[in-house]
Amino acid sequence: MKKIITLLAGVCLSTSIHASVSESDVINHYADLAHAMYEDSLISARKLHQSAKALIKTPSEANLDATKAAWKEARAPYQQTEAYRFGNAIVDDWEGKVNAWPLDEGLIDYVSGAYGSESDENPYYTANIIANKKLKLSGREINASFINKQLLSETLHEFDEIESNVATGYHAVEFLLWGQDLNGTKAGAGKRPATDFNTNKCTNGNCDRRAAYLLALTDLLIDELEWMTAQWNESGEARKTLISGSADKAIATIFTGMGSLAYGELAGERIKLGLMLHDPEEEHDCFSDNTHWSHFYDAKSIQNVYTGSYTRIDGSTINGPSVSDLVAAKDSDVDKDIKKRMDTMMAKMQVLVDSAEKENIAYDQLLAEGNEQGGKKIMAVVDSLLETTKGIEKGINVLRLESIAFEGSDSLDSPEKVE
Repeated sequence: MKKIITLLAGVCLSTSIHASVSESDVINHYADLAHAMYEDSLISARKLHQSAKALIKTPSEANLDATKAAWKEARAPYQQTEAYRFGNAIVDDWEGKVNAWPLDEGLIDYVSGAYGSESDENPYYTANIIANKKLKLSGREINASFINKQLLSETLHEFDEIESNVATGYHAVEFLLWGQDLNGTKAGAGKRPATDFNTNKCTNGNCDRRAAYLLALTDLLIDELEWMTAQWNESGEARKTLISGSADKAIATIFTGMGSLAYGELAGERIKLGLMLHDPEEEHDCFSDNTHWSHFYDAKSIQNVYTGSYTRIDGSTINGPSVSDLVAAKDSDVDKDIKKRMDTMMAKMQVLVDSAEKENIAYDQLLAEGNEQGGKKIMAVVDSLLETTKGIEKGINVLRLESIAFEGSDSLDSPEKVE
């Protein structure tokens, strides 16, 4: 993946830019925000696991709907952590365990005939873990008699280093709850029946293994989020790495995360690419049609980190020293401009949310070929993210940070390569 590089004069930050806000204050509060967001993600994952257990105990449509709702609620705090990627290696090395996508769902469970039986990129495209107690992968036989956390995380996830072999995380849970979305760019999400988890009146076979898979997935999600939350506590490795290094490097890390998420990841890979291809398989939450909220909370993540604010799942708000304060101390007009760009970004994201939640036109319908109005709404989001990126670059320039690289995307940098 290409990157765009911002090269500016290398002037280290002073020990105190503003009498009341130091770089140390900002770095510590940035870590505090991370801890709160991951802790909320953990709390939500525990609720999701409890809902999944209730579904397995009593596999009714009402309990399936409740578990779907718990999944959507769990996505909101997690997506707001995504601006901590890219700059923080400990997060980037880990996040694929919980949020890898897109996935080849035939690896996990039954799929429709339209899915196909093979893929040039993935020989395990239809391995179907749930249906097979023995799997022959890469020339060796794997005992999958018991579906548990170890099998999924240590053996099967991203098997053979193939990124679409996603066996764990939010999107694997999403697929088990909704099933495939077979509607293309027409209305409707996946429609898995609750009886797929009913061992007494089982539909589509292997209901006991499907249930075991769902419970293992949600339990594993808790394990992973417990680990990451701990990395940001007072003695956590992620926090110590930031604090023990130079202040200017830590501030650069914060800007790297914001800029990379805004530019290459969100504007490029998650949004413009799918629009260029008019492909619903490229939408982030493709089984549930929850993509509008995923994009919204990704953008919110950028705004949260810049302003040093976060609204927790209990409704309380955390505010504190932020890079916004550092920029404002150097050039208040630039700070105001960045905030204005981010407000515009959130307003454009709200249009996507309103389309899905108020007008019943989901994100995958907006990106359909021939839907000019839908395409304009999506491109308005892309444009607002690019403008936000420019604002972030202005902030970098004001603080005179040294050599920062943002993640790129062919859809933005080399659109002629997109097929």
